[in-house]
Amino acid sequence: MLKEFKKFIARGNVLDMAVGVIVGGSFSSIVSSLVDNIFTPLIGLILGGVDFSSLSITFKDAKIMYGAFIQSIIDFLIVAFCLFMVVKIVNKLTHLREKKQAEETKKEPVKSKELETLEEIRDLLKNDVRSK
Repeated sequence: MLKEFKKFIARGNVLDMAVGVIVGGSFSSIVSSLVDNIFTPLIGLILGGVDFSSLSITFKDAKIMYGAFIQSIIDFLIVAFCLFMVVKIVNKLTHLREKKQAEETKKEPVKSKELETLEEIRDLLKNDVRSK
């Protein structure tokens, strides 16, 4: 069972997924910084200087931080849009590659030596029949 586990871990898919998770975590911190330091202040200016992170409602002893929730929604939308753009670019590149491969296969197929020899024999036989 340990050998199977080592084989599973050594597979490319698992390693690719691990790298994706790590890069995704790093990307998340970049997006959070973008939201916290650029977008939230700009939206706050548009809305009259409102700071989302401090927006809250106190209900009895509970403090409901709806500003942090709004900021999380903005964060999610930015991450989703960035992923959308990455997927769109990758799909476009894949489509271009497939189109190029399709065009290459549409080109005249390369004839084998045997086929060329048979065509020469056919042409010689046609010419021999016509000359008689």
